Amino acid sequence: MRISQLEGRRVALWGWGREGRAAYRALRDRESGIGNRESGTAKAKADVGSMRPLTLFCTGEEAVEVRALGDVALTVETEATAERLAAFDVVIKSPGISAYRPEVLAAAERGTCFVGSTALWFAERADARTLCVTGTKGKSTTSALLAHLLRAGGQRTALAGNIGLPLLELIDDQADAWVIELSSYQTRDVASSGVRPEIAVVTNVFPEHLDWHGGEQRYVEDKLALVAEACPRVAVLNAEDPRLAALGEQIDSRVGVAAARRRRGVATAGAAGVVRWFNRADSWHLRGGMLHRGELAVLDTAGLPLPGRHNLGNLCAALTAIDAFGLDAAALAPHAASFVPLPHRLQALGERDGIAWVNDSISTTPHASLAALEVYRDARVAILLGGHDRGVDWHAFADRLRERPPHAVVTMGQNGPRIHEVLAAVADGTWRLRAADDLAAAVDAARAALGEAGGVILLSPGAPSFGPYRDYTERGRHFAALGGFDPDAITAVQGLGVA
Repeated sequence: MRISQLEGRRVALWGWGREGRAAYRALRDRESGIGNRESGTAKAKADVGSMRPLTLFCTGEEAVEVRALGDVALTVETEATAERLAAFDVVIKSPGISAYRPEVLAAAERGTCFVGSTALWFAERADARTLCVTGTKGKSTTSALLAHLLRAGGQRTALAGNIGLPLLELIDDQADAWVIELSSYQTRDVASSGVRPEIAVVTNVFPEHLDWHGGEQRYVEDKLALVAEACPRVAVLNAEDPRLAALGEQIDSRVGVAAARRRRGVATAGAAGVVRWFNRADSWHLRGGMLHRGELAVLDTAGLPLPGRHNLGNLCAALTAIDAFGLDAAALAPHAASFVPLPHRLQALGERDGIAWVNDSISTTPHASLAALEVYRDARVAILLGGHDRGVDWHAFADRLRERPPHAVVTMGQNGPRIHEVLAAVADGTWRLRAADDLAAAVDAARAALGEAGGVILLSPGAPSFGPYRDYTERGRHFAALGGFDPDAITAVQGLGVA
């Protein structure tokens, strides 16, 4: 759906986070014909007569800010009930609002169309060469690496999406390549836009965001809609992930059938894409510490700013996408040495009193916490686990601790007691298990567990931050402050926007 198609329809916005504000500005700017760099506030005050009526559903606190805009054509409401939502033809919904909430389903049944801002951008910018990146973990690092390497290859590249810059903020910008990180909240948006991505990268798939999606099966279906339904020209998939391996085989089979039909002169419906694998012997993969493209040894990864094998796997994904885009990834691979790692992802903050502080606040699954522990497998580490409870199973994590436990584990947060109970069943006295109510208490417990011998305090909670924190960034900033580091110095994401 293009923005012009909203003309004459009853339209509402739902959510006033950064995505909601970007959608508001895009709608108002399109009405006036001005570029999106002018603020929605200026538009609201300058051209009242031409503005379409809009309704915004937001919190009471946000409503005060919104009313200060002075947009007389904007109605602000604080209760998005099924009845109110059903009064609109189109509701532009922020990504964090689940598409499976009862009021959404009820309103949709009565004819309301719910659309995300990502779908609006794709419909507006069907001309863009897009490299979409998703996955349960690794999508932000893969996206940033991909943008960094494309720029090194002389491509004017946009980096936007879930990584921290809404696409609609760049609706009128021009770029040779658009690297777009997509969360599982946004992947189906792309499929529903009717625009085929050029390249879709999926790093891995395992359970997360089960509360938003309503279960693991729907989460997987929504995540893989980027490939299975959006039909990218090239799907870049991780050969080591069982779900992706199965999906890739299905695509390869469909492509083979379509090719055979074309050879016989039989028309085929739809546009079949192709699969490019990474983490496979005939593609980009690791052999020990050496990066290979098939049999060609390309780069020694020692010294790259990418801790852990999983991050080197993200590099393999980015290089595979670059080859698919039409550039020589082998020539660009050495530029990974100048990549600036993203904050809150195994971020080494520094050392205080013999203790190294590592901020992995982005870790929101047990799988991610295990990957973090693997990086510090030879260190004397105390890991902090726990946060918002999404009902994820921690037994596989506990089983891994039997094989190679850390020096100490401190549980915390809403699901801390549940994690503690699971881990207590495997604790054998060779490592310490402690419980804390919150992050500050967990840090104190970790310090005590390490003692004068020191070691590593690793914040890799394996759970979301909701509750005491707005997001993982705020949690990481608090952790940095507790360690005696400047939170403002650790949070910048470099490379966002067009460059």
